[in-house]
Amino acid sequence: MCGILLSGGESLNKHTEKLQIIPLGGLGEIGKNMTVFRYGDDIVVIDAGLMFPEDDMLGIDLVIPDFSYLVENKEKVRAIFITHGHEDHIGALPYVLKELEVPVYGTPLALGIMQGKLKEKGVSSADLHPIKPGDEIEVGPFTLGFIRVNHSIADAVAIYMRTPVGIVLHTGDYKIDHTPVDGQVTGFNKFAELGDEGVLVMLSDSTNAERPGFTKSERSVGTAFDERFRAAPNRIIIASFSSNVHRLQQAIDAALKYGRKVAVVGRSMVNVVGIAKELGYLKIADGMLIDISEINNYPPNQIVILTTGSQGEPMSALTRMAMSDHRKVEIVPGDTVLISATPIPGNEKLVARTVDYLFKQGADVVYDSASGIHVSGHGSQEELKLMLNLVRPKFFIPVHGEFRMLKVHAKLAQEIGIPKSNVFIADNGSVLEFTAETGAINGKVTAGIVLVDGLGVGDIGNIVMRDRRQLSQDGILIAVIAMDKESGCVVSGPEIVSRGFVYVRESEQLMEDAKRKIQEALDRCEANGTTDWGTIKNSVRDILGKFLYEKTRRRPMIMPIILEV
Repeated sequence: MCGILLSGGESLNKHTEKLQIIPLGGLGEIGKNMTVFRYGDDIVVIDAGLMFPEDDMLGIDLVIPDFSYLVENKEKVRAIFITHGHEDHIGALPYVLKELEVPVYGTPLALGIMQGKLKEKGVSSADLHPIKPGDEIEVGPFTLGFIRVNHSIADAVAIYMRTPVGIVLHTGDYKIDHTPVDGQVTGFNKFAELGDEGVLVMLSDSTNAERPGFTKSERSVGTAFDERFRAAPNRIIIASFSSNVHRLQQAIDAALKYGRKVAVVGRSMVNVVGIAKELGYLKIADGMLIDISEINNYPPNQIVILTTGSQGEPMSALTRMAMSDHRKVEIVPGDTVLISATPIPGNEKLVARTVDYLFKQGADVVYDSASGIHVSGHGSQEELKLMLNLVRPKFFIPVHGEFRMLKVHAKLAQEIGIPKSNVFIADNGSVLEFTAETGAINGKVTAGIVLVDGLGVGDIGNIVMRDRRQLSQDGILIAVIAMDKESGCVVSGPEIVSRGFVYVRESEQLMEDAKRKIQEALDRCEANGTTDWGTIKNSVRDILGKFLYEKTRRRPMIMPIILEV
């Protein structure tokens, strides 16, 4: 890269006068949050999250950001910083760390959850470094500091960054909870100090930007739990996100008050409860926690079960209970099931189906938000405005939200006095450049999605997904033809195999007609002197496709197979 020679003889890289902020994920979507900060030849990254697949991503397990920009600049990447331990902020780390050998900084709970995930993927966790609110760390030209925020997981932080052009603040995910369960309130004083000092750029969570007012305190869920525990005649089963340690603590506290034992089921729930208890984030009285296999040793009114499955995931513990498919827990009439979460957009049908099955099993199910058993971990409009007023940034970038959420958040920023020209609604891959006085979107880098399917990372592209969709809709038809290698004449066939298209035994006439069409295509090729087998296959595919669409109005995948004899 060319440099400019200054009078003092030092070389100035073209990036050095400007700070670049490059979101690789999290804009126009909920999930796969990842943001790059570059100054000269130094890069730091905040968060590396995943997103769960859309309904049309058949067979896909996870979606992660395309971080090829970082791989291309791997020698410049100094560190990755994590705001908190949710999947949409840490889920891509195992895949990133396979490509980049860099230190990762995060709070103890986030690192604890992360270690388990790295171990599963066979990635070393030797370069994980704990931080706490109030710490400051120097990395190249950046000094990064951490501020406590409240969220639906313990140990969440905002991150500020002192750079050569000014202070940058990334709020992470947050809400303003004046009565948090653990008593650890948001670091208002530090946000205000930074505001007084002067913040150049602020990036802020937009998840609840469309919601007016304030988000309720997490402590209100404890009151709702108390009411349900008092009224429940038999077992209580609570489904929640395993990472919501404060929610789990309130359930455990209610169990203690009403003389109930607590059992934990679901892999992620067992893991997080173990980690949180070990690190001191969960306080559980001696003798309260029992193994799931012991629940039948106690009367039903002395049992609470904490489980995964609040999103109706097909393989989760709660869903398996609802379907009478769980090895150790069977739903019985009189059970009270509390679904302490709201469906992530796209999961509504799964949750509704699970609720239906639970009702069929005779359970009393509480699942609507009006019941008070769930509150959001993200700030609503008044909290977003309060943060904007505390920090008073020169430039503002709404992040962590679908486009409409970013748009509304941008409007809130303008309402509190930030000029419209200083508010940037960016896309993943946008390069935002800042000096001490100016800000602009200037160019793009590669950004997008990488599909994870089993052990395959990025080996599934648009063509494979198109084929999967076609197979799921209309099935496949395989035409097998044996041909003489020398003469090119048909020796036997065509034979047709149908999967997911029609049942052959009930569609004999259609199959016979299809064979005749294949024969027509072969005869035509022979008459034209066509011997290239690729051309012959295309001819069979074209004539058969047209015929089947005319007869069935379906377009199965057609796969001609020519056997050399």
